[in-house]
Amino acid sequence: MPGCVLQTDMMSPIRFGLCCLFKNEPITFRRTTAGFLLKKQPREQKSMLAALCLHNARSLLTALAYCRDQGIGDFRINSQILPLKTHPEAGYAVKDLAGWSDIIDIFKSCGAFCRRHDLRTTFHPDQFIVLSSPDPDIVQRSVAELVYQAEVAGWVHADVINVHGGGAYGDKKTALKRLVRVIRSLPQKVRSRLTLENDDRVYTPADLLPVCHATGVPLVYDVHHHRCLPDGLSVERATQQALATWNREPLFHLSSPLGGWSAGTPRSHDDFIDPADMPECWRGLQMTVEVEAKAKELAVQELMRHLAK
Repeated sequence: MPGCVLQTDMMSPIRFGLCCLFKNEPITFRRTTAGFLLKKQPREQKSMLAALCLHNARSLLTALAYCRDQGIGDFRINSQILPLKTHPEAGYAVKDLAGWSDIIDIFKSCGAFCRRHDLRTTFHPDQFIVLSSPDPDIVQRSVAELVYQAEVAGWVHADVINVHGGGAYGDKKTALKRLVRVIRSLPQKVRSRLTLENDDRVYTPADLLPVCHATGVPLVYDVHHHRCLPDGLSVERATQQALATWNREPLFHLSSPLGGWSAGTPRSHDDFIDPADMPECWRGLQMTVEVEAKAKELAVQELMRHLAK
């Protein structure tokens, strides 16, 4: 896929990001389902949740150490790092769990580790987070989830909570107005970290850039999504306009279509990144690029090796 031409420096200052999980490394994050948990007695539920949260906090510290050792500068934290935290029936406060102070202390150690080693962490909430919904209950639950993730983001020194625009609900213009209104009402600890990402079905960069300008929320430019859902902006122009929305290190997303651009629908992610899908105009930019590929750490490492040649 042809890119854009702004910079051609091969020695790129880009920090590459690993998303949530590992392919080969024995670093795991545990979760459970509400259905399974709610079959337990309340005391057993709390015990199970405490064990899961403690395991995940420790695994995050191990994951960050791996990233440091491998030269991976960013790690996206799974939204279920505290499993079922805001579930309407199974939700809980961390301070209701046994050993809660140890759990929080380990997360704060992750934040100190990131500051010490110049690592970045981000969050990308699940698809049920919809701030543009006309249903107030959906918006309320979405905001509650963002508040929880902002709390953990404070512990781990994360500066991004990235969301999509949501649905158009038959009237994209009105949906975007709702999105602006909800963003403006968010608590500061959420809004200061919030970012918007273009998707491959509804909202393009051209749709979201006015929202970014109206709210001060940066655009996470996903070039794969943009290629699936073009809007008249070139990759170069979209890159320039997205960069201008950031007041801190920009964050972009990179992936390659499963089977290549000529194989059926290009929306699904491949195991690895085709280096040709990396826009030339990104090289030499001071930014973070999260690699969305099914081979996880293997894909990040292979891309970094290719670009270092």
